[in-house]
Amino acid sequence: MRTIIRSAAATTLLLTLSTTSALADGDAENGKKLFARCSACHVTTDQNKVGPGLQNIVGRPAASQPQYKYSAALAASGLTWDEANLDAFLKAPTTVVKGTRMSLAVPKDQDRADIIAYLKTLSAK
Repeated sequence: MRTIIRSAAATTLLLTLSTTSALADGDAENGKKLFARCSACHVTTDQNKVGPGLQNIVGRPAASQPQYKYSAALAASGLTWDEANLDAFLKAPTTVVKGTRMSLAVPKDQDRADIIAYLKTLSAK
């Protein structure tokens, strides 16, 4: 029994460290380039497009951009866009929030880390 608990704890720690490491190692400059695929729906200001504006997205509650009509699923999600939630959502948006209108996924870990690093630079000036 103790072996199982230790193994589970070690696995959890390893996953936490690898996720934290990947997020910490994001390259904002490359993320800016990768954001081109996002720009069909999103802008980096507080304005809305097909999707909500992403200025100040990191740390913001989900579905909180003014004048944007979010899906009921995202509005009810209770998420806050911290790095871990952004990473999970960008990896599989329709899995994290069933019923979201966002369908574009970013499957590569480093690409997500880079995009998140770029999103962190989008604070109001």
